[in-house]
Amino acid sequence: MNNAVASRLDFSDGFTANGTVQLRRTQISDSLSFEGAVLNGPPDGDGPALTCRLMQAVDFDLTLARLPSGTVDLRGAQVSYLYDSEQSWPDVVELEGFVYGSIKKVESGERREAMGWRESAASRVAWIRRSPGYGPQPYEQLANWYRTIGHDDDARRVLLAKQRHRRRSLSLSARVWGHLLDVTVGYGYRSWLAGVWLLALTLLGTLSFGAGSPSPVQRGEGAPFQPLVYTLDLLIPIGGLGQRTAWYWTDGSLQWLAYLLIACGWVLTTAVIAGVTRTLQKN
Repeated sequence: MNNAVASRLDFSDGFTANGTVQLRRTQISDSLSFEGAVLNGPPDGDGPALTCRLMQAVDFDLTLARLPSGTVDLRGAQVSYLYDSEQSWPDVVELEGFVYGSIKKVESGERREAMGWRESAASRVAWIRRSPGYGPQPYEQLANWYRTIGHDDDARRVLLAKQRHRRRSLSLSARVWGHLLDVTVGYGYRSWLAGVWLLALTLLGTLSFGAGSPSPVQRGEGAPFQPLVYTLDLLIPIGGLGQRTAWYWTDGSLQWLAYLLIACGWVLTTAVIAGVTRTLQKN
C-alpha cells in the first residue's frame, strides 16, 4: 500500500505478514497500529519487514508480538505519537529523517505517558545506533524531545553520544582531538570534567613541588615559594601569580613536571573554549 490516503489502518492482533509491508508515502489522518502483529519479512530474509518511508500519521503503534524478522525503514516518516516496546525494533532500523512529537514506551499492555515515565537516554541512544552509519538528525530529534519534556540532562547525554558516534567517521587527527575534547570537557556537555582535571593536577603539583626545594631566579627578590600558588601559576595560562617566573628547578624531574603542567593548562583551556563554543553554536 504505497501513496495511499486513509483515516486509520489497523494491523493489530492476528495480523501476520510473510513479506514486506509497504506503506511508503502513505498519509494517515488518525492512527496506524501494529499492536500484537507479527512481521516476518520476506521468506528469504532479503528485504525489510516494514517500509514506512515518508509516511505520515498521528498515532503510530509498533508494539509487535515479537521482533520483526527484517529491517524497519522509517526514513522521512512523520508521526505525532510513537508507541513502541522491546519487541518493536530489529537489529537494523532506518531512522534518518524520522520525526516524532513524543515517544511512549509500552510495557505489559499499558501505555506510559511521556511526562510520567520514560526509559533511560542510554536505551534510546542504543535504538538510534541500530540505524546504519552516522547521521546527526536522529540524535538531534531525540534531544529535542527530551528538552520538550524538561529533561535537559538527557538531551545533553544524547548530544554527547552524537559527537562520539560522529568521531568514528573523522580523520585520525580529528579523532585524536575529539577524544581529547571528550575526556576533558565531554565536548562541552560535561564542562565540569575540566574542574576535575584541574583539581587532580593541582593536587599532583602541590604535593610534588612541596617535597622539593626550588632555586630563585634572582636571590632576595620575589615572594616566598608557595607550592599551591606555583602549581596554579603553571596551570593558568592567562595572567600570572608571580611564582612561575621567580623559581626554577635543578631537579630535572620536577622541572619536566612544571613543563607538563604548563602544557596541560593550555590543553584544558583550549578544550574548554572549544567545547563551550561548540555547545553554544549548536544550542
